[in-house]
Amino acid sequence: MNGHSECLRLLIHITDQQTAVNISDGKGQTPLMLAVLGGHTDCVYLLLSEGASVEARDKWGRTALHRGAVMGQEACVEALLQHGSGLLVQDSRGRSPVHLAAACGHVGVLRALLKTQKTVLVLKDNCGYTPLHWACYNGHDACVELLLEHDVFQKPEGNSFSPLHCAVINDNESAAELLIETLGPVIVNATDSQSRTPLHAAAYTDHVECVQLLLAHNAQVNAIDTLGKTALMMAAENGQTNTVEVLVSSAKADLTLQDAHRNTALHLVCSKGHETSALLILEKVMDRNLINCTNAALQTPLHIAAANGLTVVVQELLGKGASVLAVDENGYTPALACAPNKDVADCLALILSSMMPISPSSTRTMSSLTFNTINHYSSLSKTVTFDPLPVLRSEHASYCKFNSLGSEDSLIIPDDELNDSDSETY
Repeated sequence: MNGHSECLRLLIHITDQQTAVNISDGKGQTPLMLAVLGGHTDCVYLLLSEGASVEARDKWGRTALHRGAVMGQEACVEALLQHGSGLLVQDSRGRSPVHLAAACGHVGVLRALLKTQKTVLVLKDNCGYTPLHWACYNGHDACVELLLEHDVFQKPEGNSFSPLHCAVINDNESAAELLIETLGPVIVNATDSQSRTPLHAAAYTDHVECVQLLLAHNAQVNAIDTLGKTALMMAAENGQTNTVEVLVSSAKADLTLQDAHRNTALHLVCSKGHETSALLILEKVMDRNLINCTNAALQTPLHIAAANGLTVVVQELLGKGASVLAVDENGYTPALACAPNKDVADCLALILSSMMPISPSSTRTMSSLTFNTINHYSSLSKTVTFDPLPVLRSEHASYCKFNSLGSEDSLIIPDDELNDSDSETY
């Protein structure tokens, strides 16, 4: 569509009128959709006057109004609304024109849509997200403010990964402030389906300003999710150094807490090889028992740091009293944990056993070439007993994947879903 309304008028009248104005291409796109897409208001009015259907849908279930909402074509949207275009129509992903206008930040279109709807309804897309979720996720403050003027958007609706979660995970601090100011600090500790708070989300992505905003409004720093992870654990596991520093220094996060697998933040940070974050945590650890905590595999932080080659962390752990004799479930000391595989560890254990005196009181034989008999360095190792902590597991995919708000289900659509002149954001 090039805006040549006279040419369009001629084409309509030399063909069958109804067929011409409502014909669709292989993607289900009608002339009206393409006119709206290009912002050709004169063509839109002409097509509407000639009987173009405002309710026709393309292969993705989107109407011309969806297209206008995405592209921010206010004049075209007004024309469609005047001709009764349904603003509650949801596409194949459950998104209405209101969702799309909010998600793309087109506040003029959003205002027109909300004004047309006598009773504003909070529609949810297929993932349970409302227009407010999307406006917060993409940081469109004007749209957030407009939506919050309506009482229906001030009540918790849709996906429990709340608009505040959406705002802070994408570092949209101003949107987060708007939400807290309007809805009150009670939303700061709201939890999603996996008991994660907005602080978990902000810590996971290292958005320090959002972390500080939440803490300033009494976010529970030691809240745990369904896997037993605190915000500090999430930040530590992902090497989010700035957030780790804030949480251990300013917020005084509890370093003794253990996740569902009984790993402390120190275990987790060492398991991912995040040396700087590990050192920040170690600065605050004075308890030798915490230094020597073991997980379900009976690994201490020293086992894990050594296995990951964290030289400075190992040095710091040793300086704080980490036991070199503590053994994991395989009977390996931290030294043997450095071996690249079990066979090498067993060989090293055999060599060490031949070099060290065996306690007379110990008569057991090596079982399956594990390091159980090497515990006979002395029975010293048996005096170092700590509560076992579960084995390290990498179970956290990204928040985005958890909540379908990342590349998998974002407002980015393949090029073939819109014509070449379309915006990439959808």
